[in-house]
Amino acid sequence: MATFSQKPAEVEKKWVIIDAEGLVVGRLASVIAMRLRGKHKATFTPHVDDGDNVIVINADKVVFTGKKYSDKVYYWHTGFAGGIKERTARQIIEGRFPERVLEKAVERMVPRGPLGRRQMKNLRVYAGSNHPHEAQQPVALDVAKLNKKNVRSA
Repeated sequence: MATFSQKPAEVEKKWVIIDAEGLVVGRLASVIAMRLRGKHKATFTPHVDDGDNVIVINADKVVFTGKKYSDKVYYWHTGFAGGIKERTARQIIEGRFPERVLEKAVERMVPRGPLGRRQMKNLRVYAGSNHPHEAQQPVALDVAKLNKKNVRSA
């Protein structure tokens, strides 16, 4: 019996919408990364982009567990000497682009390289509840019901 290997022309992509309100960032990001890669499908092939298109709304209403909201720090470097910069998760979520917290969490769970960059283009994250993808007729995915730990209880 030969191993099944899906061709890029045979890929069937679906559109999925996720409401991120009240969901834990890391758990939500792992569900999204799995959908983007296509690991939830029986036809998963590691070198082919066979994941779904994922739309995330209400990304500004995600939650962290523990003290991560105030203590988690995101670093980046400007490229100049002594150019290390940092922001806390609270500063980013209360700032201009709150959806970046979720985008970064997913980006770090997807493989690095050309395939990972192509899969990240299938992710659309919106801070509010409005999105311009109604024509694609996305199917709702209730991440809160997958596991009780996906929602912050206290």
